[in-house]
Amino acid sequence: MYERTWTVRFSDTDPFGIAHYPRIVDAIHETSDMFMEAIGWPFWEMSRERGFGLPLVEMNFEFENPVEAGDDVTIELTPTLGNRSVKFGYVARCGGEVAFSGYEQRVCARTGGAGAIELPEDLRKAMETYADD
Repeated sequence: MYERTWTVRFSDTDPFGIAHYPRIVDAIHETSDMFMEAIGWPFWEMSRERGFGLPLVEMNFEFENPVEAGDDVTIELTPTLGNRSVKFGYVARCGGEVAFSGYEQRVCARTGGAGAIELPEDLRKAMETYADD
């Protein structure tokens, strides 16, 4: 799995002092951006230079415990590889408790709308290090 820490900022919270769900979604997207960059496949480079991307087609999360400004949240990303898609599973913990968990389903597709394609072997190998066994 890939892991990073998100520090909840005051600007991430609602009037009750709890991280607002759109900011949590932003933190999740940022985690996948950081993961792709860490494995040498930044999203922006993929679409510009390689002619395909991993567009988001589904996402689902369960919020279990609130997080507040100043909290350090450890977000774990584990990819599950399909033939033409990848599911990024997430578990976020704060103070040892699960704060939220869920997934993003992404399909491998050529830019310009040509439809789904097989995950390139070199991308698959880069992700396998972090994948579930």
